Amino acid sequence: MVETLQLKPKPKRQDREPGLKSADSTLAQGTLLQGRYQVIKVLGLGGMGAVYQARDLRFADAQRLCALKEMMTVTHEPQVRHVAVQSFEREANILAALNHAAIPKIFDYFTEGTRAYLVLELVDGMDLEAVLRNTRAALPVELVVAWGAQICDVLAYLHSQKPPIIFRDMKPSNIMIRPNNQIVLIDFGIARVFQSDRKGTMIGTEGYSPPEQYRGIAAPTGDIYALGATLHHLVTGRDPRRYPPFSFHEALPRQLNPLVPEALEAVIVRALAYEAERRFTSAEEMKCALLDSLETEAAPQEVTPPGPQSDPVPPRAKPDPQTGHPQSPGAPASGAGVLPVWHFSCDDEVRSSPVVADGVLYVGSYDNHVYALDARTGGLQWKYPTEGGIAATPCIYKDQVLVGSEDRLLYAISAGNGRILWTCPTGGRIRSSARVEFDHAFFGSDDRHLYAINANNGRIAWRFEALDAVRSTPAIGDELVYVGSEDQYLYAVDLQSGHERWKFRANRAVTSSPLLFNGLVICGASDWTVYALDERSGWCTWRFRTGQIVVGSPRVLDDVVYIGSADGHLYALDAGTGRHVWKFDAGSPVVSTPAVTGDAVYVGTLGGDVLSIGLRSGRERWRYTTGGPVPSSPCCWEGVVYVGSNDHNVYALPA
Repeated sequence: MVETLQLKPKPKRQDREPGLKSADSTLAQGTLLQGRYQVIKVLGLGGMGAVYQARDLRFADAQRLCALKEMMTVTHEPQVRHVAVQSFEREANILAALNHAAIPKIFDYFTEGTRAYLVLELVDGMDLEAVLRNTRAALPVELVVAWGAQICDVLAYLHSQKPPIIFRDMKPSNIMIRPNNQIVLIDFGIARVFQSDRKGTMIGTEGYSPPEQYRGIAAPTGDIYALGATLHHLVTGRDPRRYPPFSFHEALPRQLNPLVPEALEAVIVRALAYEAERRFTSAEEMKCALLDSLETEAAPQEVTPPGPQSDPVPPRAKPDPQTGHPQSPGAPASGAGVLPVWHFSCDDEVRSSPVVADGVLYVGSYDNHVYALDARTGGLQWKYPTEGGIAATPCIYKDQVLVGSEDRLLYAISAGNGRILWTCPTGGRIRSSARVEFDHAFFGSDDRHLYAINANNGRIAWRFEALDAVRSTPAIGDELVYVGSEDQYLYAVDLQSGHERWKFRANRAVTSSPLLFNGLVICGASDWTVYALDERSGWCTWRFRTGQIVVGSPRVLDDVVYIGSADGHLYALDAGTGRHVWKFDAGSPVVSTPAVTGDAVYVGTLGGDVLSIGLRSGRERWRYTTGGPVPSSPCCWEGVVYVGSNDHNVYALPA
């Protein structure tokens, strides 16, 4: 390995305001505003400023947390600054006048220097932009309809005000999802009190905004269009910002995701009508159509007849109208006699995939903790808190647990007692899982780098820079490290120097993690394809086209590749030729990586199911339904299948 890279320090700025840190102009932790609000951390960054988590010190005996939304006015022109402050105060007054569970409460607003701040209710949850980014796939139809109905409720409330309030920027990043699956609309910065005879500049987001909004016209039917564009994105995974505006008719939902019911497609298409008068006349009308779209789907799901390796599968439970979940968490829904050996509840979603070593199960959660559980009983042995959600799979090296967090750190935690040993900072969220070979850990970061670090102390040996986030988990060969990037490339990097040896371009992001088998690098991509590349040259040996994006990673056993797709199928492919062996219809998108044993394949679905499928027959053996999507990948140990779910639980199921 080469020595640690020496990076040139950024020049220091001398013109920063007190309390700012580095060149990103965000407030430093501990900064006190108005003698009352103490900054804890940055929650997000936008074009006009940051959003912070803060503590209200006026409540001395209670830790009252709030959100500080910031607007920076960098102009020196008094008139422009005055208009900007007026815009900010307008948002404050709009929010203060509203009273709805899906609209954050406003507690205060003030200006300080060239910055203005809104003090808002701190919304616990994740925005839909982050949900889409994490799953990299179309979301379950039932869940999207439940969210859409809630959004219609809050739009109906806004549009009923006197005069009506038009949100004007409906899109996934402005929709927060609380842990109970209730939606909250955020960022009213461009909301306007509706005046039908008034025109202004176009404000909104290209791809989601209706055509009339480009002409400065705002009306309730514009919010209907933007909601239709948002629902289209959620059920198809197709980001409208990457395509020409008003091109939804060229990509109908069912063309991109055949699991979308025809009636739901009709609702989305009507909402996206180019002419405003052809859309739904009100949010209430659209809500009724959304709820009816699932009721009119009469065709039952095909189930596999019972056989020597198959248990009968009873009908699915009807989804809850509020959460979209098929049933309450933890209750078995199908597969006669399939009951958990145990389940362990976390405080947030479990997207991390569990790993078992020496009888201990290690897994991360979006409640910011790494957990160590007794694999036989589910008893808690220890948990370690980070400052961000954890999607990565823990890696066990010697007596250490290595795991990355969205707080931008890779942690080394003692496997025995859960104490921190060292950390390695990066410049972005870490969703790639670490792999260790030759006493070095290799992992990617959203800062666009693949890292090689000393696994004993966390010192960086080298960094390889891609063109976009590296969320794929690397595969390590004798001389090369292979990893995918959101920049559409799969890279082969020299193990010793960190220099690029070759790269292969897919047509979309490569989030799937590559696997090495018999001289091939096998990997999926968001261009709907599974690729097999020569590990020395990067030449494509074979490719297999699925019906949707491929985010999960392949597994190989006995010359057969097993991999899932967001088209709702698990595929078995000949590893040498890529020819189809069998495919199994899972009923909803598969972004989980399968676990493969001698007689079965286990995989999770975004519909909430954990499936056991016959290895050779491709027939269903049993199905267990959790209370939320299962992007977590199962692992098997001593006859038990372990997997996490977005219903906040880790499950141990009999194999």
